[in-house]
Amino acid sequence: MKNLKKEFYDSKAWGLSTSVDLYNCNPQIIRDAEAIKRYVKELCELIEMKRFGDTQVVDFGEDEKVAGYSMVQLIETSLISGHFTNKSNNAYIDIFSCKYYEPSVVAEFTKNFFKSKKVKTHHILRGKEKL
Repeated sequence: MKNLKKEFYDSKAWGLSTSVDLYNCNPQIIRDAEAIKRYVKELCELIEMKRFGDTQVVDFGEDEKVAGYSMVQLIETSLISGHFTNKSNNAYIDIFSCKYYEPSVVAEFTKNFFKSKKVKTHHILRGKEKL
């Protein structure tokens, strides 16, 4: 397995982007704007990211397939965003930061917070100068 942290610094990457797909989340949690805000606050504390402004959480979507809360939080080093789908009880969260963080820590915390049955993650280094 590659050492992601080493590659991040050796390649002079601009940032790290992690997508966390959650399946079969607890429906009460993903439909609770205050819980979503608490998740963001706790996540930022866990990965030592400084929040900039308030977490925006908006419930919308005319199409039942995509209806649910969407969230965005600016952080000093970029942003965290997500969408929570009522119909499937799934969630799709993205963390992008030019400061390194450990994707596996983010994924495990996120899965546990939303009581998801399954999680899939993908991460990429953005703006690498060299390999």
